[in-house]
Amino acid sequence: MTRFTAAELEAARDRPVPDVVADGLRVLFCGINPGLMTAATGHHFARPGNRFWPVLHLSGFTPRQLRPAEQEELLSYGLGITNVVARPTARADELTAEEYREGGRLLAAKVDRLRPDWLAVVGVTAYRVAFDDRKAQVGPQERTFGDTRVWVLPNPSGLNAHWTAQSMAEEFARLRVRADPPS
Repeated sequence: MTRFTAAELEAARDRPVPDVVADGLRVLFCGINPGLMTAATGHHFARPGNRFWPVLHLSGFTPRQLRPAEQEELLSYGLGITNVVARPTARADELTAEEYREGGRLLAAKVDRLRPDWLAVVGVTAYRVAFDDRKAQVGPQERTFGDTRVWVLPNPSGLNAHWTAQSMAEEFARLRVRADPPS
């Protein structure tokens, strides 16, 4: 893994991170916003200690654990990645409530355009603020965007210590079972 200096990470604050998307995905995973490591590398969930990639594999969404640099491979599994807020930050608490709300509006339009089966927001607080749903909990939501159903997943950040990789994988697997077409 490439090591970045503090100055290189700070310089990444202005670097957009492209979505990994296609029309008609099974699941569009939606992070809160890109971290500086993600912005520096251009790869989603790139920070060491982020558990997204291991949990995605443990839950059965991918046959092996992908590295952030292999994110485009998700499309072959009918999966994609976007964010509620596009602006990279060192911490999610640098975002304003208005950024979350505007991000929610833009995300709804993106989902309407791409029409995934499921939108999976990784971070219940981000979902609550972006969609003004203070009572939302981890799990399936009542809200839909057209035919797209919504599931809120735990934030895979290493800072989210009350969710273990195993308990997160179990929640991701609940979504996978619902998202997988019947055989």
